[in-house]
Amino acid sequence: MFFNEFPTIETERLLLRALHFTDAPALFDYFSRDEVTAFYDLPTFESVQEAHELLLAWQERYQNNDSIRWAIARIEQPQHLIGTCGFHNFSIENFRAEIGYELHPDFWQTGIMTEAIQALIPFGFEHFNLHRIEAFIDPSNLASRKLLEKVGLQSEGVLRDYFYEKEKFVDGEIFSLLKKDYSPQL
Repeated sequence: MFFNEFPTIETERLLLRALHFTDAPALFDYFSRDEVTAFYDLPTFESVQEAHELLLAWQERYQNNDSIRWAIARIEQPQHLIGTCGFHNFSIENFRAEIGYELHPDFWQTGIMTEAIQALIPFGFEHFNLHRIEAFIDPSNLASRKLLEKVGLQSEGVLRDYFYEKEKFVDGEIFSLLKKDYSPQL
């Protein structure tokens, strides 16, 4: 494991905590919406069982030191999942990892994900000793572009037909932030 005890991160409005199988109904609630999965590498969920399977996959990857995924909850409702975020695709020998996230549409454009990612970035640099944090988006995902730019990542270009998702090739735009270029957002 990365940690003896799963780390909790608290911000002004949010609690980033361990995911639990009791989060499956909330996870299903937003992964069953096409607007959430439009740019995600998973099909829209049709059953809560798919949410259980995703939680199990995230748990197994954490136990194998391959990724870490936090539940995003509001401080006043710590047990109510509204999204997730975390690191995956670690390249330990290259001191880098990729960041990923998603959020229930009821909370889009409220600053929730900005706040969560602003807490995750210093955690990655300090606790995982990362030199580089990366993110891949579909170039047409303007909301993700705006989020990544707001938290300090910059585009490095588009990789044409880089991913095969939902039975078609899609471009991937890569964003990054280097530790030496990082300055905490106030």
